[in-house]
Amino acid sequence: MRWMKWLLIPVLAALAAGSWYAVRARIRATALAGSANDQTRPHEHHPPHGGTPVVLGDEAFHLELVRDPAAGTLRVYVLDGEMEDFVRIAARRMDFKVERDGRRETLTLLPVADAATGETVGDTCLFEAKADWLKRVDHFKASIPSLAIQDQSFKDVAFGFPEGNDKD
Repeated sequence: MRWMKWLLIPVLAALAAGSWYAVRARIRATALAGSANDQTRPHEHHPPHGGTPVVLGDEAFHLELVRDPAAGTLRVYVLDGEMEDFVRIAARRMDFKVERDGRRETLTLLPVADAATGETVGDTCLFEAKADWLKRVDHFKASIPSLAIQDQSFKDVAFGFPEGNDKD
């Protein structure tokens, strides 16, 4: 009987080890299948305020456009490439060349300071413009002639509103 106990311990250990290797193999197969599925999913960005995304460069940065038709304002937030973090920039203004209702004009957005976040004119992620036509015009085409963010410069960035230019 005593010899059975000594025989049983190595047999149980071998069975446990075999089960562990089977479990590891199943976990690894599931992980590989999951990563393959992740690669087939589209790369998406979600604007934090539910606005219109505008891509700058090869997704180096994004702008999020948020229109308030009641107030006749357009707010533009500067965001990182994943639309997760706000990016402060030194710009004193942001110009949009707008085409709406058969007219062409420049919409100038000014920096917004915020004491709560410490943002100041010349160090902010938020710009705003006010225009009466923003109260009634739902769609327009625009371009940004030039915009500098950190060490990069973006020129002639075209987009539509409210669709934006983010193809992801």
